[in-house]
Amino acid sequence: MQDRLEATQRAVAAHLSQALAPFGDGPVTQAMGYAVAGGKRIRAMLVIEGARLHGVSADRALWPAAAIEAMHAYSLVHDDLPAMDDDALRRGQPTVHLRWDEATAILTGDALQALAFELVTHPEVGSGEVRADLARDLARAAGAQGMVLGQALDIAAESAPVPLDLDQITALQAGKTGALIEWAATCGARMAGADPTPLGRYARALGLAFQIQDDVIDVTGNAAAAGKAVGKDAAAGKATFVSLLGLDGARCRAATLVDEATDALSMYGKDAETLQQLARFVISRQT
Repeated sequence: MQDRLEATQRAVAAHLSQALAPFGDGPVTQAMGYAVAGGKRIRAMLVIEGARLHGVSADRALWPAAAIEAMHAYSLVHDDLPAMDDDALRRGQPTVHLRWDEATAILTGDALQALAFELVTHPEVGSGEVRADLARDLARAAGAQGMVLGQALDIAAESAPVPLDLDQITALQAGKTGALIEWAATCGARMAGADPTPLGRYARALGLAFQIQDDVIDVTGNAAAAGKAVGKDAAAGKATFVSLLGLDGARCRAATLVDEATDALSMYGKDAETLQQLARFVISRQT
């Protein structure tokens, strides 16, 4: 699994660099390259491995894989802004608004979102119908029915008189984190015209486990290892999976979700082994 993840990281980095090459060398383009550099590329790997399961070539899958990483990078750039989470560190580097300025960071996020749609609608992705389907569902996953909704609920929770309960946090994270993960995991099946239902079940369990591990890292990690600030949720008094379930309870819940994710892929047999290993990796990571 690690070899494939590293290969995905290299391929996506090269693809994004190539996509940005015609954009010139202005500050927004520089900041776009800075924002998409590094990262675990888990979402990209979900696209490529889901495509592999359905006989879709890696060359075709690389376009939506790069697209989801551009979309994810946009969300991080905006999420780090002073009006949002006001973070100073991302992937071990100063956040975009500190490396440049707030206006450049806003424009960089806007440009990365646009780039995501440019990549996912490239002719090499597939037929016009396939590209339209992927673009529409990416818009839904990223927008006010998905990630943006989750972010809005997260912001509202900071000033809510009563902390969120477990069901509310689960619904919030299904949008904020889970929506893009589900799009990535089901992308390959949709490119092949196959049933995305098993990968959708896998992704929903995986996305929630991913967020629970993020909450665990926020409590147990350190900024140097995580590459970002930690301990902010507790300092702000925000309800998290750890605050509601306890550290051991949160870890147990994440492990159960990983079992659900791997079971969802049982129909694929050994072909799904990499995706199953990826699910286990999600709750073992410290960044």
